[in-house]
Amino acid sequence: MKAIIHCEYGSADLLKLGDVEKPVAKDNQVLIKVRAAAVNPVDGHLLRGMLPLRPVTGLRKPRNTFIGADVAGQVEAVGKRVTQFKPGDEVFGTARPSLAEYVCGAERALVIKPANLTFQQAGAVGVAGLTAFQGLRKAKIQAGQKVLVNGASGGVGTFAVQIAKAFGAEVTGVCSTRNLDLVRSIGADHVIDYTKEDFTKSEQRYDLLFDNVSNHSFSERRRVLNPNGACVLAGMGGAGLHPESWGRVAGNFKAGLLSPFVKEKFVMYITKVNKDDLKMLADLMQSGKVTPIIDRTYKLSETPEALRYMETGHARGKIVITID
Repeated sequence: MKAIIHCEYGSADLLKLGDVEKPVAKDNQVLIKVRAAAVNPVDGHLLRGMLPLRPVTGLRKPRNTFIGADVAGQVEAVGKRVTQFKPGDEVFGTARPSLAEYVCGAERALVIKPANLTFQQAGAVGVAGLTAFQGLRKAKIQAGQKVLVNGASGGVGTFAVQIAKAFGAEVTGVCSTRNLDLVRSIGADHVIDYTKEDFTKSEQRYDLLFDNVSNHSFSERRRVLNPNGACVLAGMGGAGLHPESWGRVAGNFKAGLLSPFVKEKFVMYITKVNKDDLKMLADLMQSGKVTPIIDRTYKLSETPEALRYMETGHARGKIVITID
């Protein structure tokens, strides 16, 4: 089968489309014929060999030569312990490495694809959808709250806006000028153009700040929150090894450490693959309350180009890889 192969750390130019052995499902796995996958910032970190990850991923060369986690496709075979899927089922969720024609995924990391979703839409959900859903839930979002999503037009942000609206919140989205109409179209009650206005200098206060960008200080983020409000630290504010990105990562850790000493809550979390949460996302999409937003689609052979585009930081929604 064809798969994207990653044999050394560096730029996306080092990725190759090659022939590898077709995987075989273990007892608790399903073999999926991949129809669509998506790229995420973590793929860029793995590709370059982000230093904090190297003790796990390999010090000099990557131990795992494949990348990709989001997946949507058709079940081709199931392991003997699998009870919830059968060959022919259309599924989505996460499975590694998904940038390939076939992938084996754990039963607990997959759910049935809603009939009203295309494979491309379903393939965009996994990591970004779970990140938005789990962050909002961890901050205990409630109906009627005022929620601000900083970075509302990106992969996670477009999910966060829609999920917050589904919870009954009044949502404000922060994005660039060219994305204002997009963010309005997915349900934001208010939009702020960050090129013209700094939301931290406004007199408006919010019950919840879902921060994908992390481009403001601890005190600035506190300032826009109501007493006992919450800030979800969802993003690193950039990709790669740029000093600005490292500064934003450090700022998030600082906010998490200082959180116990202030009235406002700063929520740090790690996105986890959870079947129940995937089912909740499937229900929201089945009902039409959430629709995955896709910026561009690429062929499997064009994965390097897709990653380069993702790392410009200007994607509107998700970038999807389609596999014929």
